[in-house]
Amino acid sequence: MFEILAGSILLSIVHASIPNHWIPLVAISRSEKWQRAETLTATAIAGSAHTLSTIIIGIIVGMLGYKLAENFELVTAIIAPAVLVAMGVVFLIIGFRGGHHHHHHDFEKDAKKAKTKTAIITTLATAMFFSPCIEIEAYYFSVGRHGWSGILILSLIYIVVTVSGMVLLVDLARKGMEKINAHWLEHNERKITGVVLILTGIASYFLHHGH
Repeated sequence: MFEILAGSILLSIVHASIPNHWIPLVAISRSEKWQRAETLTATAIAGSAHTLSTIIIGIIVGMLGYKLAENFELVTAIIAPAVLVAMGVVFLIIGFRGGHHHHHHDFEKDAKKAKTKTAIITTLATAMFFSPCIEIEAYYFSVGRHGWSGILILSLIYIVVTVSGMVLLVDLARKGMEKINAHWLEHNERKITGVVLILTGIASYFLHHGH
């Protein structure tokens, strides 16, 4: 389980760093002249909404993994690691073909149309809720074999690392530290995700067979 948790921490950090998860919040904060506390609160709410929908899907996927692992040793030994590797390969292919996250660019425009601060935050949170992170779901399938404890630990890691990472990046950007290499990360996020998933899948397979 350690390799799954290590992979999920790394993936959560990469995920929080995706520029279009936090740059729109910085842009809206500036255009609306929000104070630091208002900006960070809005970021935490939007980030929590995003992770919440991901966790809901993850629990379903994790329970599927748990039910299958109860009945088939094959799931724990081969299928769960294979799912991680397969997802990793898919993300690598998408990454090399030039695909990356685009799903948050439009909500900046939608949020700016909203008149009140509450309406802006609601628009952001709703948009983030309906764009869950699919990358982490393979981990839920793998930790599902450990039952509820694995699912809960993964959920906790994911929400804490993603939300705190987004809040930190928004705070740094507000202070003028936009030198964070956002462009490079945006264009390589899928490749990094792919490598993390593949390495975790391989580690999971060999560690299981080493017991």
